Amino acid sequence: SFLASLEAPGVLREQWIRAKYERREFVHPEKQEPYSAGYREGFLWKRGRDNGQFLSRKFVLTEREGALKYFNRSDAKEPKAIMKIEHLNATFQPAKIGHPHGLQVTYLKDNSTRNIFVYHEDGKEIVDWFNALRAARFHYLQVAFPGASDADLVPKLSRNYLKEGYMEKTGPKQTEGFRKRWFTMDDRRLMYFKDPLDAFARGEVFIGSKESGYKVLDGLPPSTQGYHWPHGITIVTPDRKFLFTCETELDQREWVAAFQKVVDRPMLPQEYAVEAHFKHKP
Repeated sequence: SFLASLEAPGVLREQWIRAKYERREFVHPEKQEPYSAGYREGFLWKRGRDNGQFLSRKFVLTEREGALKYFNRSDAKEPKAIMKIEHLNATFQPAKIGHPHGLQVTYLKDNSTRNIFVYHEDGKEIVDWFNALRAARFHYLQVAFPGASDADLVPKLSRNYLKEGYMEKTGPKQTEGFRKRWFTMDDRRLMYFKDPLDAFARGEVFIGSKESGYKVLDGLPPSTQGYHWPHGITIVTPDRKFLFTCETELDQREWVAAFQKVVDRPMLPQEYAVEAHFKHKP
């Protein structure tokens, strides 16, 4: 369902208003889109992984296969990618994508996050895709968590990022210089990219809870060198320390608050499995 809240992206708010007052969907239920039909196909403009060009690509959402697929050619027999509904997230990113209807879709490929950036000229069409993806996630979660109430499942349908923006980071030895990277905090995954629209992260850091030995500290260790931005953050994990710097004090405060929120939250059983995978990454 739509949320006509002030926090909702512009295209979602606009389409909620149009659905209510123009299309009268709430008065005439038969006019509502069948989001939960379990199948949807159509064309979206997708950003090329390597060249950054947006090209029209055929997308197919099939609940029976539990997947969203896209095809490089409309007559192609095999999809270019198969994104499992289980690991899929969609979030509106108009500013980042440079289009008012820009949608960022992420999924896990070999346990690494893969980003896909799409849009459609028609606001209703992109919102219908967003709702169809949420409906497919809802049906998947109903099967995966049979005891859970609808109220428990709704927050899991799609999630916005806790925080995004530029920081500087240094490597594990903390002897090389700091480099500017784009960071995305997606639940407990902190990902960093050379460019905000990169398909794959340069690296991912798992951030667990304080009970598991994770801590967030203001500032950097006294001996740290090679940074340009003055406002440091240290994340202590059971294995090592990660050092970041922010350009402004406000940025630093916001990042520390985002990290602290995650560290203060106890880990769920399935998150221990994710943490274990991060530790054994090649």
